[in-house]
Parts: sequence; structure tokens; C-alpha cells
Amino acid sequence: MTGTVIIVLVVLALIIPAVYFLKRSNSSRHAEHRDRSNPAREQTQQDFLNSETESQDQPPVSKQSELTSSSQTVISREQHPVSRRDMSENALKVLHRLNSNGFDAYLVGGCIRDLYFDLHPKDFDVATNATPEQVRKLFRNSRVIGRRFKLVHILFGREMIEVATFRASHDQEEASHNRDKSQHSDSGRILRDNVYGTMEDDAIRRDFTVNALYYDVRDFSIIDYCGGVRDIEQQTLRLIGDPVTRYHEDPVRMMRALRFVAKLDFKIDPATAEPMYDLAYLLKDIPSARLFDEILKLLQSGYGVRTFELMREYGLLQYLLPATHHCIEDQDEFAEKLINSALRSTDKRIAQGKPVTPAFLFAAMLWSPMHRMARDLREQGVPPIPAMQQAAMTVLDNQCTHTAIPKRFTMVVRDIWEMQYRLERRQPKSIDTIMAHPKFRAGYDFLIIREESGEQLNEAGQWWTDIQDTAEQDRNAMIRDLRAKPGAGQRRKRRRPRKKPSQPKMNQNSGQS
Repeated sequence: MTGTVIIVLVVLALIIPAVYFLKRSNSSRHAEHRDRSNPAREQTQQDFLNSETESQDQPPVSKQSELTSSSQTVISREQHPVSRRDMSENALKVLHRLNSNGFDAYLVGGCIRDLYFDLHPKDFDVATNATPEQVRKLFRNSRVIGRRFKLVHILFGREMIEVATFRASHDQEEASHNRDKSQHSDSGRILRDNVYGTMEDDAIRRDFTVNALYYDVRDFSIIDYCGGVRDIEQQTLRLIGDPVTRYHEDPVRMMRALRFVAKLDFKIDPATAEPMYDLAYLLKDIPSARLFDEILKLLQSGYGVRTFELMREYGLLQYLLPATHHCIEDQDEFAEKLINSALRSTDKRIAQGKPVTPAFLFAAMLWSPMHRMARDLREQGVPPIPAMQQAAMTVLDNQCTHTAIPKRFTMVVRDIWEMQYRLERRQPKSIDTIMAHPKFRAGYDFLIIREESGEQLNEAGQWWTDIQDTAEQDRNAMIRDLRAKPGAGQRRKRRRPRKKPSQPKMNQNSGQS
């Protein structure tokens, strides 16, 4: 019995390996046959094996990647004006930590462009070959945000350094097979963009050549793939790639182009400018909340007057502020002057480092449409104040469908507009109440630019200027003088209704015989 068991075990030990090797040889022959019939598959497998030997991390990101590109230009420290002394210390900390952990990291984009012009960058952005998850592990004071573009925000008190992984260009056919990383709309707009690539890929997918400059803190050089330094020297704004395709991918690039032209005093490349006239309508597909943020960047950059001219010239205004556009096209006498006065005032305050509010600009942009509608309502018999309130609500609601103005700003816009009626009338009993109103200063400033634009307001602006500059006793005298002026600040007295004359009572016995 024991011998039989031993024989069975020996047979099984011989049969099982034989069956295993037989199956493996058959699968190898089938795989070889598939690879011969599909050379692309064989190449893909070879590329995957090569990528495994180059990095231990999950692709597509590799550590300390070597760039070999004929289009790459390296500008040494002696050949460019960008200095570390003008950079954020926190941004340099981020670069050093990423580099010390084996990753490539560079300052990129607008900060390098602005430093070339000796301007103070508003923020500092970092591009790296580390994935967002890898960056998050290195910085405890960070958070991963975004779905359309996955980014990492590293917080240093009030300062925030934005870190992005190198991204690659991708077509819509590839995007349809990998919607969790990349996705396009029917019009070609990028809805999701998390396809990672090399530094050169990242440079080519950026919007403008002057924004595709990379600063390497290790040797203080600047790396240029797209001729950005040349365009800076020639003061030309040029879009990377085919302009029509790039505008379809993100129509906001048209708004960014106008902002950079105004800010840097550049001329725009004809190939970059020409498609705007035909493609401005694409802005209608952009979420209204994003358009609100972008229009603030346009008009509150310190170059609002020039930017507004460019918005009209390239046809963007009718899709951002349609009611304003219609008033200007209808040759409104005061609309354009009022808007330019408001923009000049805003540019001046920004240059002086003073705060500005979007509510003031939107009050100026939409004043003429609101004033027209209120006038039409008054002609229909609606009293002045209800007519203004109804017009204000309608105009602001319509504008919010294009640019989603937050409620905290629309409320201020309405306060400024309603203050105009009270400032024009100068009711003596209400002077102190008006001057104590929280929005008095904004309403007064708006009254001044209305007078500057040519509106006839019976010198109300000068009167309010004088009363703010006078002492208390003189202020009371001004109010008394105002009360004495016929028709100025006088409240029309209501007539008491006349009593109907009493009818003589008829004698009950009259008419009777």
C-alpha cells in the first residue's frame, strides 16, 4: 500500500510540471504571433519595459529626466535680468525641497515674464515632474485641488505657492478613451486636463510664448522652448500652436491676450489676433462665475482704459457686457464717457496702492442701461424710485447670466444707484442722514464721474464736495441756504383736498301741496 502511494506521488510530480510548461509555451507562441501581426503592440511593450528601467515611480512622471530637444534654449544667468532677490522666499523653498528629493522643479509663467520687465509678480507658480500626490507627501501645509486641472496649493501663512505637474498635449480621440484624465466638449473646449508629460510637453501646451519660460534655481538659468525671450525683446504677444485650435480649447485665452497686450504694452501677432473676431462667441460657453473672475482681471489690472478699448476693438465686449455694448453702439452720449471716467479713476487708485471694489466698476458699466429702462418705466407712469429699483433689478439679473456677479457686489451697486436720486435732490432734512450712510463715499464718487462725463446735475457734485470740506457751523449755513433756494431741495407741499361744498338739505315738506 505504501509503495502504491509513493508511485502515484512520483507520477503526479512528473505530470504537473509538464502540463505547466506546455501551457506556457503555447501562450508564448500565441503572443509572438500577435506581436508579429501588430508591430505597434510590440513597440508599446518595449517602451513600457524601457520606462520601467528609467524610474521606479508610476508613469508618466520620471525623476531627474534629461531633456534633449533641438528647440530648447538655455539662457545663462549672465544673459538675463531675472534675480533670486526679487523672488518669493517661500517659492524658493518649494523648489529646493522638490529638487533635494530627486524631482525637477522650476518657476514658470507670469512671474518670470514680469521679472524680465522689472515688475513685481502677483504670484509665483512652480512646475515639476512630481505628481500632485507626490508633492502632497512632501509638504504637510499643502492641499490637492481641482478636477479640470489637478493642482497643489502650498500655504505659507497668507502666501500660496501653486504647484502643477508637467502636462502634455492630447487630442480629442485620445481623450475619449481616458475621460478620467482628459475630456473635451463638443466645441473643443478642454473640460479635464490631467495628462502628464515632460517639461517640453508642458511648455508647448502653454498659451503664450512669453509665459513658457522656466527658471532653474540650481544654476539660475532660464529655459526657453517656444521663443519667449525673442518675443519679449520684440514686444510681441504670440500664441503657441494653432490659434483657432487653442481658442477652441479655452476661449478665455482671448481675454488673457488682451490683458497682456494692455499690461505689457505689446503688439499682438496678426495670426494670434485675427481669429478673435470670428471666435469671440465661444465666450458664451464659459461658466459665468469664471467670466466674472476674468473680467475683474481685465478691468482691475491697472490698465482698464486700454483693456476696455481692446475689448471693443476685438468684439469681446458684446459677449461680456451686452447691455453696455448696445448702449455704446446706439451712440449714447454719456455711456462711454462715464465708463472711461470710472476706469481712469480705478487705474489711478491701483497705481496709488488704494483699494478698489468691483461694485463701482459694474455700477458705471451698467448705469446707462439701467437709466434707460428706468426712464421708460417712468414714461409708463411708474414713480421715480420704484422705476429705478425695478430697472436695477432687471439689468443686474440679466448681467448675472453672463458674468455671475456675487450678491455682495450687486447690493452695493444698487446702493450706489439709489444714492444718486438722494444726492441730486439734496433734501435739507436728509443731509446728515445721507452723509452718515455707509455707501455715501461710493455714491458721491459716482456722482462726480457722472458730472465729469457731461451729465447736467445742477452742480450737485460741487455742492457735496463743498459741504464735506466745511466746518460744522458753516455746514448748517449751507443747508439753510439750500432751504432758501426756490426749487432746490424743496419738498413739494401736498395740497389738502378741497372739501366738497355741503348740499342744502331739502325741506321734507317742500314739493307737497
